[in-house]
Amino acid sequence: MFRRLREANPNPTTELTYTSPFELLVSVVLSAQATDVGVNKATAKLYPVANTPETIYALGEDGLIPYINTIGLYRSKAKHVIGLCKMLIELHTSTVPNDRASLEALPGVGRKTANVVLNTIFKQPTMAVDTHIFRLANRTGLATSKTVLDVEKKLLKNIPAEFMLDAHHWLILHGRYVCQARKPKCGECIIVDLCDYKAKTV
Repeated sequence: MFRRLREANPNPTTELTYTSPFELLVSVVLSAQATDVGVNKATAKLYPVANTPETIYALGEDGLIPYINTIGLYRSKAKHVIGLCKMLIELHTSTVPNDRASLEALPGVGRKTANVVLNTIFKQPTMAVDTHIFRLANRTGLATSKTVLDVEKKLLKNIPAEFMLDAHHWLILHGRYVCQARKPKCGECIIVDLCDYKAKTV
């Protein structure tokens, strides 16, 4: 399965637009229950104006909201981002920490967000399970469970080590564009013969 995904896309990466670890962290926080496209549109206006913990913190919640108010839950996200900036400045010399405990202690950063940052920025073999990966893992039989954490643990156990670093991006892109929720594009799927999904559309 992963050999085919690698052949089709040798260098997968996030679709969020960023130029620094801090920008990626903020973008991932903003992307909760929102699309990467929507987040990129907002940050394309925000980051040229403020893209460090100090400059975003200086905006305050009221100054940040006009940049992100096209994103769902923008008020709570503004609060999280400002709080996150404050903690980075005070506790981490304005740098993004490279360990899970420190990341998850930041406002708005849960296990999934921490995993994205650890994997994408710090090249750690983590698995950030979002709705796409949860669906894909259960459908294919790659990792079946009713809980996100259990799927994450099973994926980490089942995916061969040589593919682990890029596995998160291969799975999320496949779930986003091929193994879609309402009508999976099984006719276009390069791993269809390896998949356990009984309701295939072919």
